[in-house]
Amino acid sequence: MDRIQKVLANQGAGSRRQIDKLLQEGRIKVNDKVAKPGDQLQGGEKVSIDDKLVKFPRHIIKPKVLMYHKPVGLVSTRSDPEGRPTVYGQLPKLQQGRWIGVGRLDINTSGLLLFTTNGELANRLMHPSFEIEREYAVRVRGEVTDEKVANLTAGIELSDGVAKFDLITDGGGQGTNHWYHVTLREGKNREVRRLWEAVDVEVSRLVRVRYQDFTLPKWLKPGKVRFLDDDVVVRLFESLQLEYPGENKNKVLKAAKSRDVSRRQKRRK
Repeated sequence: MDRIQKVLANQGAGSRRQIDKLLQEGRIKVNDKVAKPGDQLQGGEKVSIDDKLVKFPRHIIKPKVLMYHKPVGLVSTRSDPEGRPTVYGQLPKLQQGRWIGVGRLDINTSGLLLFTTNGELANRLMHPSFEIEREYAVRVRGEVTDEKVANLTAGIELSDGVAKFDLITDGGGQGTNHWYHVTLREGKNREVRRLWEAVDVEVSRLVRVRYQDFTLPKWLKPGKVRFLDDDVVVRLFESLQLEYPGENKNKVLKAAKSRDVSRRQKRRK
């Protein structure tokens, strides 16, 4: 038996946080009865979300992870009440499960977004306790003094609590084309923009260039995706102390080793 949150997250129904919210709102049913957080599933139950039946595959879905270069002009939610285009309409179609976004970028921010079919993994990558680093390239307008940099790294009181940058580095440029790189470990709404605004500096362009160990490749054009190799996904699960739910992970790692040997041999020819 497993908790309903874990089962649904592993099937790609959403992240742990999203599923908890659905349970609290009474939108998940098991055998036509409203489910509660912590309910156990034995297997074979009829589970529905918003009265839509959840189809459980016979075999465990091998988790997928992809990197997406989000362009400006798309929202990061699954649907938008204003009818604006969303990133989910740009992702590859899946035969099983669905894509779960790891955090969000606002409509005017571009750059790296991670998506996975595994809700447990998405939850770990977003949860504040894991202190996942996010790095952004920021183009600013306004005077950036040593005092302002010190304040931004010491901590500034925002409407939803204290926030700060862990690191600020000068990316070069002059006038209205001056860039900085900033690193932080939180994902509050519009946090990067609000921090700069708090010291009277305007952000004219914002690009997420890194999420933990994953850097946006220079060759990955806006709107394009890159799937992570299976062995990279296995190691990502291990780094977050998560059990890999797909096929035998040693088999995956062995296949990756053979693949790397084959690639090296081809390069030598």
